[in-house]
Amino acid sequence: MNSEHSLQVVSFVTDLGWMALVGSGSTLKQLVFGHHTQSAALAALDPALLAAARTGNWCPSLVDRLQDFAAGGSADFRDVQVDLNHLTPFQRKVVKHCRAIAYGQTRSYGELALQSGSARAARAVGNTMATNRYPLIVPCHRVVHADRSIGHLSAPDGSRMKTRLLDMEERTLAHPKRTKRAPRPRASAATRC
Repeated sequence: MNSEHSLQVVSFVTDLGWMALVGSGSTLKQLVFGHHTQSAALAALDPALLAAARTGNWCPSLVDRLQDFAAGGSADFRDVQVDLNHLTPFQRKVVKHCRAIAYGQTRSYGELALQSGSARAARAVGNTMATNRYPLIVPCHRVVHADRSIGHLSAPDGSRMKTRLLDMEERTLAHPKRTKRAPRPRASAATRC
């Protein structure tokens, strides 16, 4: 296997706790976040992926963007390629529509079901979000109950983390931060991971 396309695992600390991800070539295979230690983040990765991956420096620009997001910067991760091979056609539609939810906005499980072509499939949307391999990239924290109650998040601290993310996005939109770092250019197709 070409080392450029071999699985690599990367772990790093952020304002939202330790994150770990696995990627290969230009595709993100899994992301976890919100862990108190590096070992906890690594342990949260799919064991099969972790066993097949080597420690690497996969997609440093994505790592930078995730650290910026965790520090309260607005971010759009729709350009990040994710592996959808494990999903059904309906679940792929759910992921597509979830990724379209703008920073600081929310949709209900029912709204996402309707957008995905199955108005009565709110529970199936919830199941898809509960098994999301790419939180933050596929922003499942922006999906809430019909009554706009928060619901759960599969990251550590569950609904508290979900509330924290939504509050952070709301504050960022209301009071955009001036960061000390220069804005990062968006990855072009040629430079993307």
